[in-house]
Amino acid sequence: MKIWIAVFIFVFTVTLVIWQPKGLKIGWSATGGALLALLFGVVTWADVGTVTEIVWNATLAFIGIILISLVLDEIGFFEWAALHMARLARGNTRWMFVYILVLGSLVSAFFANDGAALILTPIVLAMVRTLNFQEKTILPFVMASGFIADTTSLPFTISNLTNIVSADFFEIGFAEYALHMVVPNMISFLASLTVLYLFFHKSIPNTYSLAQLKEPKEALRDPTLFHLSWVVLGILFVGYLVSQPLGVPVSFIVGGAAVIFVGMAQRSKVIHSRKMVKEAPWQIIIFSIGMYLVVFGLRNAGLTNLLGKVIERAAEDGIYGAVLGMGFLAAFLSSVMNNLPSIMIGALAIDGTVSVGAIREALAYANVIGCDLGPKITPIGSLATLIWLHILSRKGIHITWGYYFKVGFILTLPTLFITLLGLGFWLKVI
Repeated sequence: MKIWIAVFIFVFTVTLVIWQPKGLKIGWSATGGALLALLFGVVTWADVGTVTEIVWNATLAFIGIILISLVLDEIGFFEWAALHMARLARGNTRWMFVYILVLGSLVSAFFANDGAALILTPIVLAMVRTLNFQEKTILPFVMASGFIADTTSLPFTISNLTNIVSADFFEIGFAEYALHMVVPNMISFLASLTVLYLFFHKSIPNTYSLAQLKEPKEALRDPTLFHLSWVVLGILFVGYLVSQPLGVPVSFIVGGAAVIFVGMAQRSKVIHSRKMVKEAPWQIIIFSIGMYLVVFGLRNAGLTNLLGKVIERAAEDGIYGAVLGMGFLAAFLSSVMNNLPSIMIGALAIDGTVSVGAIREALAYANVIGCDLGPKITPIGSLATLIWLHILSRKGIHITWGYYFKVGFILTLPTLFITLLGLGFWLKVI
């Protein structure tokens, strides 16, 4: 009976999170699910402390990254970068497509997938509209921007909220994580670039006029803060690298940088810092605790142990069996129930297996890849995708769920397969 109650609460909560009836915030949906889990005894108050200990660092780090991204967006940093990419292509639209994907992968790596999808996509959309591209020509750039944001969010712990959660759960430091995932991320980028180009190349025109684009420096709203931002970002990255040896949580590093950056932005005459801070995704804090508490109920009911048996069977075939089995399982879970609960379900299932050493390591990293790439199969795979679709709709780009399913399925599966093979190869090398 307890199993079915845990499953019902989980399905009910995920449905509310994805559906968001009457604008219900995701944090309140998750909190409601957590309260139901407590009420029916699926989880205990002791579990609240356990879950909070698991997710607090990831959640606060994510908030810090988004705040930094919002400041950079306000000063024109990302638009400046996009215009440079357009000029670097020298009027060749196909090269501009490639360079925009390079930019998207860099933004995703350093400012999280949500920053890349939700901030860079509108900038790219505005740029191609300035070039008077037709709608069928605009779509490849828009879809590619959203796709690359997730498929290249692997290299660092701070590149995706799921990465931080998994790294914290398995006690993996920033440098150690990067050592294992930078190469698979490069493989994922090349695979993504290939499948995106093959799918969309017929819709991409040959040339465009550079005269229609403004100079990159014209995009900068606060040149002084723009130059200072490079110093802050440099110090931030050094902080990431030394966080593990010093035993400092990554949220302290990025949170400190965010506070400094927002403080600097307050002195700017062109940035509405109060509005920016108010619009930051604070709901993610209560969402993380509530949603993961609901997932913890599945673990208490024994469902993650059953999943662990499936994982153990895949791991019997060695490193490649472990990464392919775990990766595709995590991708499937992410595509149907959202990647945030899926990363915790996968982590708890792995934790319940008898795997050790290299196999356990392979399972942990494959779970991340599956949860980062898998959401692109369906529109409900990640909250960022749902918000991304909403933003595009408001800007006149209507992508139906049917079209998204078709494109997501075709593009994601080969990219996921190649990336997982790359992970298996790299784990054997190092």
